[in-house]
Amino acid sequence: MTPITEVEGRRLALSNLEKVLYPATGFTKGEVLHYYATVADVLLPHLRDRPLSWLRYPDGPDGQVFFAKNVPPGTPEWVTTAEVPRSEGPARMVLVQDLASLVWAANLVTEFHTPQWVIQDPDVADRLVFDLDPGAPATVVECCEVAVWLRDRLAEDGIEAYPKTSGAKGLHLLAAVRGASSERVTEYAKRLAVEAERAVPRLVVHRMARSLRPGKVFVDWSQNAARKTTATPYTLRARAEPSVSAPVGWEEVEACGDVAALTFLASDVAARVRERGDLLAPLLEVGRAGGVP
Repeated sequence: MTPITEVEGRRLALSNLEKVLYPATGFTKGEVLHYYATVADVLLPHLRDRPLSWLRYPDGPDGQVFFAKNVPPGTPEWVTTAEVPRSEGPARMVLVQDLASLVWAANLVTEFHTPQWVIQDPDVADRLVFDLDPGAPATVVECCEVAVWLRDRLAEDGIEAYPKTSGAKGLHLLAAVRGASSERVTEYAKRLAVEAERAVPRLVVHRMARSLRPGKVFVDWSQNAARKTTATPYTLRARAEPSVSAPVGWEEVEACGDVAALTFLASDVAARVRERGDLLAPLLEVGRAGGVP
């Protein structure tokens, strides 16, 4: 029988809790749900008011993995949804606004991906993001060097950047911005990626072509486009192990000397949150957003 639990007054049917989703570590679906409930206080503010894109992996990362944006069939009526403008026509998408909705969504086994704008004003970006993706043999260690360069360059324009691991191979930089369209933010991010390539040509490439990327860090500026989404802070990833896109401190980035130093699993993140709180909390503070030149 599927167990029924109550979360904030909402009744939820939680299925297959003993199912192993991460065979490399034996991490089960029940442990996935427990992880999200544990980090909900820091995760929910980064999900709130942002339409959710789903990277589903119901049978684990070795099973079928598929991307979806529309409201899933069977979504409870109490889950918040909204009509979202898209180039191919408006779509209705989920907004994870509370703990009950988070647990319901996590029960579907998904990575959480969100855009750099909120539903109240989809024409205006409130985030800038760089996805630093290393081409082997480069690793997150090289991403850290590039991240520091980008941090300092953004600071010259009055924009404060905060890092998190991608939960895969690389690093993400996030910054709060104001008063600019997604198109303008994308143009600015591309300009800085080109600058980074010129300043550090041994490490940086700003073009997506894989032939250019071995041994370098691809500075992906394109995720600032309104239609694009990025892994939300604290989301689990569909990898061999239950890795997390985890916020990190700049001191950790600057000191990084090996991949293990910036690899975090679900079991690591809960303890980090207890000790350090949300390292990305400044992104949510009114008045901290920078203007885009």
